[in-house]
Amino acid sequence: MIRFKVKVKLAEKEMTQKELAERTGIRPPTVSAICTGSVKHLPVEALNKICEVLECQPADLMEYIPDEEGVQ
Repeated sequence: MIRFKVKVKLAEKEMTQKELAERTGIRPPTVSAICTGSVKHLPVEALNKICEVLECQPADLMEYIPDEEGVQ
């Protein structure tokens, strides 16, 4: 499973989800879905914009967590 850490990065930058949406051009509901981990897909261009605004690498925004064995 991929866990998004955008909320953590926003806190580090003292930025709100609304500010991120305004600066990236990504719709606020999409930014919210990314922050809560409920986003279904994330286009590379959106990831690029977020990295640019937050001055970070994609790995700073997400991490892979292996599913527990037997859990589907």
